[in-house]
Amino acid sequence: MLKVRFWQDKTSLGVAFSILAATGFSFKAIFVKQAYLVASVEPVTLLSLRMLFSLPFFLLISIPALKNIGKLTFRELLLLICLGIAGYYGASILDFMGLEYISAGLERIILFSYPALTIILGICFLGARFDKRLVLPLCMCTLGVVCACLSDLQIHTSTGSVWLGILFVAGSAFCYAFYQAFSEPMIERIGAKAFSVLAMLVSIMAVELHFFSQLPLSALRQPSNVYILCAMMAVFSTVLPVFFQSAAIKYIGAARSVLISMIGPALTLIFGWLILGEVITGLQIIGMLLVLVGVLTIKGKRN
Repeated sequence: MLKVRFWQDKTSLGVAFSILAATGFSFKAIFVKQAYLVASVEPVTLLSLRMLFSLPFFLLISIPALKNIGKLTFRELLLLICLGIAGYYGASILDFMGLEYISAGLERIILFSYPALTIILGICFLGARFDKRLVLPLCMCTLGVVCACLSDLQIHTSTGSVWLGILFVAGSAFCYAFYQAFSEPMIERIGAKAFSVLAMLVSIMAVELHFFSQLPLSALRQPSNVYILCAMMAVFSTVLPVFFQSAAIKYIGAARSVLISMIGPALTLIFGWLILGEVITGLQIIGMLLVLVGVLTIKGKRN
C-alpha cells in the first residue's frame, strides 16, 4: 500500500513538473512580445539580456560538465560548438526576430513542428530509414502550419511582414531540428545534462559576440520594464523549465513528459489572447490540432 501511494505521489509530482515546464516554455514568446511593446529594442539586445540573466544559473551547474571537455576529440568539440550555435543561439535569435512580425500563437505552432524537420534531416543526412507510416503525420504537421500561417495573413494588413516573420521562425525551427538530429552521438558520449549545459554556454558566448559586434554597450541600457521581462524570461522560461523538464522525466519518463508538453501551443494561444489581446481564429485552432496530432503520431511511430 505504501509503495502504491509513493508511486502515485511520484507520478503526480512528475505531471506537475511537466506542466510547469510546458507553461514556462510557452511564456517565452509572451515575454518577448511584451518587451517589444514596452520599448523599441533590438532582438539581439533582448536575447543578450536573457542570456546574461541566465548565465549565473548555468555557471553554477556547469563546473562538473566542464570536466567532460577533456574527453572530447577535436572533431567532437567542433560538433559541440556547431550544435550550441545552432540549437540555442541560431534558433533563439531567429525566433526573437520572427516575433517582431507574427503572433505568439503562430510562432509556437511553427516551432512545435520541429520533430517533423528532425526526421527529414535524419533521413537526408544521417542515413535514417524512411518509414512510409510517417508520410501522413508529416503532411498533417505541414498542413497545420499552413493553416496557422493563413490565419495570421488574414488578420494582418501587412502580409509582407507576416511572411518575413514566418520565414524567421521557420528558420528557428530548422536550427532546433538540426540540434536535435545531430546531438544524439554527443549525448551518448558525455551525457544529456553535460551536453545541454556545454551547448548552452557555447550559445551564450555566441549571443554576446553577436551583440558586441553589432551594437554598442550602451544598447543594454533599456527601460526597467525590459530588464524585468528579460529576467523573468531567463528564470521562468529558460532556467526553471529546463530543471522542471529533467525532474518530470525522472519521475514519469520521457514519453509521458513529451505527451504533457503537447499542451504548449495551446497555452501560448491562450496566454497571447489573455495577456497580449491576440485574436484566436478557427484556422489557428485547426492548425494547432493538426500539428499536435501529427507530432504525437510521429513520436508514437519512433518509439
